[in-house]
Amino acid sequence: MIPSSSPLPFPEFEPGWVWLAGAGPGDPGLLTLHAWHALRHADVIVYDALVGPDILGMARPESRLEFAGKRGGRPSPKQPDISRRLVELARQGLRVLRLKGGDPFVFGRGGEEALMLVEHKVPFRVIPGITAGIGGLAYAGIPVTHRDRNHAVTFMTGHSASGLVPDTIDWTAVARGSPVIIMYMALKHLALIADRFMEAGRPRDQAVAVVTNATLPNQHVLETTLERAASDVAEHGIEPPAMVVVGDVVLLRPALDWLGALSGRVLTTSGVAG
Repeated sequence: MIPSSSPLPFPEFEPGWVWLAGAGPGDPGLLTLHAWHALRHADVIVYDALVGPDILGMARPESRLEFAGKRGGRPSPKQPDISRRLVELARQGLRVLRLKGGDPFVFGRGGEEALMLVEHKVPFRVIPGITAGIGGLAYAGIPVTHRDRNHAVTFMTGHSASGLVPDTIDWTAVARGSPVIIMYMALKHLALIADRFMEAGRPRDQAVAVVTNATLPNQHVLETTLERAASDVAEHGIEPPAMVVVGDVVLLRPALDWLGALSGRVLTTSGVAG
């Protein structure tokens, strides 16, 4: 625990402000110092489903916790209602922490909440977090970029606000132009997405990894191929939250699975270098 007398330049958390903060992908150690500071000073914390109890346990005892998590296919608060609730709490003169898994501006709908705050003239601050598409893959031993493998990467979501496959994505351009594709919330439509990529010319045997519960003790990594990804996910009973990565960076995992090495896996560069 950082002492209250720490000389770190923490900003003042003023009453009537909303701080939109990212809690990272799950491991409490990946929380930023600014987010920790907010947890220690907030009057009310409006948190998402992906924010775990270990992180919420860092809040000061007087803080009020309000759950505002959304999960696909389950009864969940509506986004406009959550945004209006932030305005309401701030107008009560409270220090409001909106705590999201990952980063609030990376498929976290933080931008929508911030726009609502601006519309109602509520002051706010944004605290970035480590997004699962980077930090979660690092815990899986998969680098997002590698000089010998890729010079570009695409981050995308597997479903739109309606819950369907996004219809604004140029699937052919992504499939042909991005050597590494990282997908959030893609399990439900993985079969359709994989078909679109393969129809656009993506190799059927391209390496794919599915990372569930990234950075947590129950993290699991499924290594498969684009053609088999959906069937393997179904066979192994994999459920969200999960990240899906498509590309040759997955082939580096035998050498870079540092968490596996802690459990006895022997790392090797054989067949993965260059």
